[in-house]
Amino acid sequence: MGASYYQFCPVAKAMELLDERWTLLIVRELLSGSERFNEVRRGVPRMSPTLLAKRLNQLVRAGVVEKRDDRYVLTPAGEELRPVVDALAVWGVRWIGELGERDLDPKLLLWDMRRHVDPAAVPEGRTVVLFRFPDTAPGNRRWWLLLTPGTADVCDDDPGHEVSVTVTAPLRALVGIWRGDLAWADAVRAGTVELEGPERLRRGLPTWFTLSPYAGVPRPVRAGVSAPSR
Repeated sequence: MGASYYQFCPVAKAMELLDERWTLLIVRELLSGSERFNEVRRGVPRMSPTLLAKRLNQLVRAGVVEKRDDRYVLTPAGEELRPVVDALAVWGVRWIGELGERDLDPKLLLWDMRRHVDPAAVPEGRTVVLFRFPDTAPGNRRWWLLLTPGTADVCDDDPGHEVSVTVTAPLRALVGIWRGDLAWADAVRAGTVELEGPERLRRGLPTWFTLSPYAGVPRPVRAGVSAPSR
């Protein structure tokens, strides 16, 4: 655990564990279905493996996580953090509107999109979606999402399969769509997002994803800002 606040307040005692850097984000990943070390790591791509291992071990010792072979599974104590994480996410969407350039991470975006694929909406067979972010650093400009009705995988190197549909957009725009700040249809209509491929795939692509579970959180109306159309 982290340094003690030396208060009997239960909030203070909980935060002695949970306010250490990255800890709640690790819990977020476990709540989202990640279990193995490398799965969790893909959800916190800027965290060092050494620190991740340390934080996971702290959560195990605290009784929040149980280690089962190569899997990390939330205990009942860990599962009870779900409404806490959900409430923080809702609050963050509603009240923390500004995103800096360093907050925009294509690796995290594609990993999150990958676990919110709607299997019932994906075409039969293998569908390869190429995402191009021309405004990012050279090593981050091209990402591939391989979809079947039962699986979804993210590749940062060309997997060698024929591309079914290509999405070209500024990274900030696609993050905005994912967060619910911008609608797919509006972004395509404005030319902010460009889709290339057969018409049925271009039309279907937005329906393949269920978006972030917090995309529908109502935002406060700010002067000069209107809510995205759906």
